[in-house]
Amino acid sequence: MTDVCQAPSRESSTNWRRVAFLRRALLIGLVFGQTLVACYYLLWVLPYHGGTWLELAILGLFAVLYAWIAVGFWVAAFGFVLRLRGGDRYSLLRRHRNRDIESVPVARTAIVMPVYHEPVHWTFSGLKAVYRDLQRKGQLDHFEFFILSDSRDPDTWLEEQAAWNRLVRELGAEGRLFYRRRPVNLNYKSGNVADFLRRWGRHYEYMVVLDADSLVSADTLVRMVRLMELEPRVGILQTNPNVINGQSLFARIQQFANRFYSPLFATGLAAVQMGDAAFWGHNAILRVRPFMRFCGLRKLRGPGIFGGPIMSHDFVEAAYMGRAGYEVWLEPGLGESFEESPPTLSDELVRDNRWAKGNLQHLWIMLTAPGLRFAHRLAFLNGIMAYVASPLWLLFLICTTAEAARMTLAPIDYFPEGHQGLFPLWPEWRPEWALALALSTALLLFLPKVFALADAFCHRLAGGFGGPGRLTASVLIEIAVSVLLAPLRMLAHSRFVVAALLNVSLKWAGQNRTEETSWSEAFRHHLPGMVIGVGWSAFAWSLDRLFFLWSLPVALPLVMAVPTSVLLSRIAIGQRLKVRRLLTIPEEEVPLKILEDARKARAGSPSETGLSPLQRAVLSPDLNHLHWSLARDHRAAVRDDNLRMAVTRCIQSGPEALSAAELTQVLQDRRSLRELHRKAWIAPPSGYWGRCIQRLAQESGS
Repeated sequence: MTDVCQAPSRESSTNWRRVAFLRRALLIGLVFGQTLVACYYLLWVLPYHGGTWLELAILGLFAVLYAWIAVGFWVAAFGFVLRLRGGDRYSLLRRHRNRDIESVPVARTAIVMPVYHEPVHWTFSGLKAVYRDLQRKGQLDHFEFFILSDSRDPDTWLEEQAAWNRLVRELGAEGRLFYRRRPVNLNYKSGNVADFLRRWGRHYEYMVVLDADSLVSADTLVRMVRLMELEPRVGILQTNPNVINGQSLFARIQQFANRFYSPLFATGLAAVQMGDAAFWGHNAILRVRPFMRFCGLRKLRGPGIFGGPIMSHDFVEAAYMGRAGYEVWLEPGLGESFEESPPTLSDELVRDNRWAKGNLQHLWIMLTAPGLRFAHRLAFLNGIMAYVASPLWLLFLICTTAEAARMTLAPIDYFPEGHQGLFPLWPEWRPEWALALALSTALLLFLPKVFALADAFCHRLAGGFGGPGRLTASVLIEIAVSVLLAPLRMLAHSRFVVAALLNVSLKWAGQNRTEETSWSEAFRHHLPGMVIGVGWSAFAWSLDRLFFLWSLPVALPLVMAVPTSVLLSRIAIGQRLKVRRLLTIPEEEVPLKILEDARKARAGSPSETGLSPLQRAVLSPDLNHLHWSLARDHRAAVRDDNLRMAVTRCIQSGPEALSAAELTQVLQDRRSLRELHRKAWIAPPSGYWGRCIQRLAQESGS
């Protein structure tokens, strides 16, 4: 391995770039051609045929949204055709024979897992399953593990340190499984990874990034490393993670949709992007040296939201890697890569609120960053549209409602605004054209689901989804729930986009993975949407009965938002469908060993005293020594008398007597930790620590 990091020759990638150009040109031609035809139909459906500013606004919004839907349709169609033909012969896996891949030595690789206020036992058990799988396959010597914590709550990071210590002892992983907590949390997850690379990146050829919910099998990890060795031009190799472990009805629907539809969409997307793919931030392998050299993220210097640290780092890093001359590939053929979905609609929307702001930041990079490849600028645009499409749909509905109100309440205007000439403009209605346009839009939305069914039957995959009958029923359930959720997401995403553009600050919190949605919480979240749905339907009824019926697919889900959100969060409903083998996936029919290991590890729970992690860190001699060994001497940086006074108050009145900053300073200081331990054990029995010791003694004897 040389110390010089040189970009690969562009001549070596000429072949696939020519194919990519033709595929992208075909996609653009199909999308724009289809959109022009649809806009022509809409132009003649509108009463004044685009003769007013309102109709021109409707036409413009429709064109953007129809093109957005058409892109998804044709990507799925590409994937369907390629899978019928046995896969894309230009993919990385198809370039090499299996025996050639298996003969490649495995280079030294770091597996990094950034965490932030995640459920500790649950998260570490997943990492344990990955470790065990590599050990079982005899490949462990090539990998080292790093837990990179940004947690700020003392109870959380003290529990992380204790859990890491237990895991190292259980696995015999001394010198192979490391834990680091940053004392200062800068630039979110990307800053955490950058901190790791500055300290240890030079020791590794590759880095695999996992999220707290990620599971990747040993076979896939090893194959990724070997593909990177065979393809020195590749800077990032992204797998297509499948969603697993869905318990609630909502999570199981998301799990089924991901597992069933994603092979088509991922194959089509990979075929169009080829070596200009996106990086999704996890379940991927990165070539460390070029990543360190070319993918550093400076703060944005634009106004408002377009200034400050980059929140969604992954697409930007892929674009910078491509700008440096390296390739970024999505490889759908790399299976056994998993993640989990939020358990409720509320949790999904909390996550989307963060992602919306991060994706909108990409607009500044897309427009101002020099040297980015056109495909990566389109990837930015695609990510932006994932959220901007919602307020555009909302505007489209507002405009069409205004048009319906004008035609019903106002007298016919034969010389509307913008119309010039001596002759009047006669309004015309073409209901048959309107019906054809509505049907064509519906086909764009639902035909990919038909493609997925056909793909499953052609490749005899239905058995993994419960059989042909249950698979078809599962698709119908997913379609029905998607129709119910679309207006709720539209309204929520519209609010997120407006808040992001106003640069409303966000709190970055850990992900809920188990809790159900209460009726009060659902009512609080969805009350504004319910009011809008009722008001819009009532207004539509007063205008025209036909317009009222047209409004129901949007208004009715808004009115039913509260029961929809609550029932979808219920684990019992999801489990009843699982027993009936509905919404099932192949990994549930025949579980993989790594998934079984993770399930068993998470089902168990470490023996605890009932005390908080902070109380155990102070009272337990072993844990106090562990935290002491991971702490530093901060007496030079923080005034010694301040720390002594904080320790005294903590002993006299308990941790609640300290501010969050004071408590963190005390628990990060070696001398303070030792002093807390010593003084807590000689504290009076009637005091805070005396009562903790009594509870510890009672539970130890029981």
